[in-house]
Order: sequence, then C-alpha cells, then structure tokens
Amino acid sequence: MRKSILAIAILALGLTSCSKDDKPTSSSTFDLKVDNLKGNITDGTVTLDATQTYTLTGGLVVKSGATLIIPAGTKIQSDPTADTEKAKTIFVAVERGAKIFVNGTAAKPVIMTSGKTTPAEGNWGGLIICGDAKVNTGDNGTSEVGGLLYGGNNNADNSGSITYLKISYTGSKFSDSKEYNGVSFFGVGSGTTVNNIYTYESGDDAVEFFGGAVNASNLVLINSYDDSLDFADGYIGTINNVYISGVSNAGIEGSNNQANDIALPMTDAKLSNVSIVKGSEAKFTASEKAINFKEGGGKQAYTNLFVANDMPTTFAKLDSGTGATARISAGDFKVNGINFATANNTVATYVTTQTGAGNGASLPTWAAWTSN
Repeated sequence: MRKSILAIAILALGLTSCSKDDKPTSSSTFDLKVDNLKGNITDGTVTLDATQTYTLTGGLVVKSGATLIIPAGTKIQSDPTADTEKAKTIFVAVERGAKIFVNGTAAKPVIMTSGKTTPAEGNWGGLIICGDAKVNTGDNGTSEVGGLLYGGNNNADNSGSITYLKISYTGSKFSDSKEYNGVSFFGVGSGTTVNNIYTYESGDDAVEFFGGAVNASNLVLINSYDDSLDFADGYIGTINNVYISGVSNAGIEGSNNQANDIALPMTDAKLSNVSIVKGSEAKFTASEKAINFKEGGGKQAYTNLFVANDMPTTFAKLDSGTGATARISAGDFKVNGINFATANNTVATYVTTQTGAGNGASLPTWAAWTSN
C-alpha cells in the first residue's frame, strides 16, 4: 500500500512540474508554446492561460471549426526581436467558420501589444477576423493580409466575441498597398459580439469593417496613422459610442465599393454617439476631414456626432463619383438629423450642441477602463 501511495505521489509531482510549454490545450492538438506562439489551430478549443505572457512570433491562425479562448487579463506581446520584415508575419487571424472569444473585463482587459522595449506603430500586424456574412465584392473575398477567405450569405454568422480588448502598436506594412489595421472585420456577421475595444498607435486604420453585418459599441481609437474608423464593401450595421483622438487622415472613412460605387448590398451604416478629436501633435492633420465619404459612400447616418474645434473647418471629403453624388441627392448622408448638402460642407452646419461619445472632446466615462 505504501508503495502505491509513493508511486501516486511521484506521478503527481511529475505532472505538476511540466514546463509551461507542455500545458494541456483543452481539446485541441495544437502545440501551445508561451514563448513561441504561432501556427495553425486546426481542431478543438485552445484556451490561453491568463497568468502567462505569450510571445507571438508568427501568424497564429484559428482554422475553420476550431476555437480560441483568451481569458480576462491575458497578455500577448509581439516578438521583441522582430525587424520590419518579420513584423509582417506576426498577427492573429480567425478563419471563416472558426471562433475567437476575447473575454476581457473592465478590470482585466485582454492585452495585445508590442514586445519591444521602445514600442512604435507597425511593430506587428493586428487581429483579423473573417466571417460568412454578405459583402458586395463577392462571396469568396481574400483578406487584405493573411490571405484568408471571407464573405457569404449568412448575415447572422457568429465568429465569437471580443470584449474589453486593448490592442496597440499594430499596422505593420505588408506591401506598398497593404497594411494591417488594429482590428479588421472581413464579412463578419451580427451573431458576433463586439464591444469595448481600445486601439493605440495603429500604423494604418484602427478598426475597419469590410462588408458584413456585425454591430459594435464602445470603441476608443487613439492615434491612427491612416483612418481611425473605416467601413466599406457593403457593411450593414450599427456602431454606437465611439471616441476618436489623433486623426491622421479621416476620423471616419465610409465607402461602398472601390470598383463599383453602386454595388449591392450597399453600405448602410448607422453611427451614434461619436466624438472626433484631431489631436495636438503636428503629425495629426486630419487631411481627409472628419468624414471621408468615399467610393460611392453608400448610406450613412450619424446621430449625436461631435467634432472638436481642432478639426478642419470643412466637414467632409467627398468622392467625385456619381454614386456618392446620387446618395447625397437622395438624402442618404445624414448628420445629426440634417441631410448633407455640398453647398454647406462645414462642421458648424452639422455639429452644434452634441455631446458625442458622452463628454465632447474629453474621454467619456464609459471609457475609463482604457486608462487602467
């Protein structure tokens, strides 16, 4: 009996002394390594450990049918040794048919950031999520970077959830025409939950929606080096509570389709409670104004939109295409209850006493968690 007890004790000691790289990964065969996080999750569910700091050394792709769970308080950092070329290969992506659950809380958000001692925009790619919802570029588009298929006919598609995510120093440049965003949604459906995302120092857009029908709320987008919020390719959804500060090009860029500005389904975006602040640094010029109504524009409606007095006097940059002209003439570009008219293209015309995200030019109370 004593020999049996001793054997059990030795076995238990052996199990508890496994290295962190040998930690079981739920139901998946994926080889989870804390200091070398990369590869394809092809099956089952991988759950990260919130007590660890993971180093992302390449592309981490959740393949169709698999699931990635990231608990509250988990930190993922990019390879601190990565040069500009390697930074192109460092990202987290979710294939069409896969799921991700970013389960942060206000007290313990999930953090995705640079691992460098002196971080900067473009240190790594970002987060890419692909779904099966409709886009007006076709049912099998390929994500701008990562080469993942997206789009379909299920606007209620569910790719999981993202709640309380801090993501920073993204936007590595893949090529002269392709850069990662902070978070990219490609054909993501309304079954997906998206709320409380904080982006900081994105080398391209902070958050972009390529088609799809996912709704989003509580976005804090700080210091983006292209557009802060972008939607295109037949995006249909509502975006509520957005605080933007540090605008390089446009606070919001809304498009329909680059190749065909009247393509269907037409972009139909409804945004409410939005603040746009240019930012005091010289690098923030808002060269494309508060809103860039681009490539046909589609249908856009803004309610309780606040634009700070540091923004350009001209309210919107307008696409010269016939699609955009038709949308404006039809009253499909509405700002604070007013039909946009090219003859009155000034901030003062459309923005008067609005509170925007809740506190005008200042960070709203619902975004206090981003300062923790």
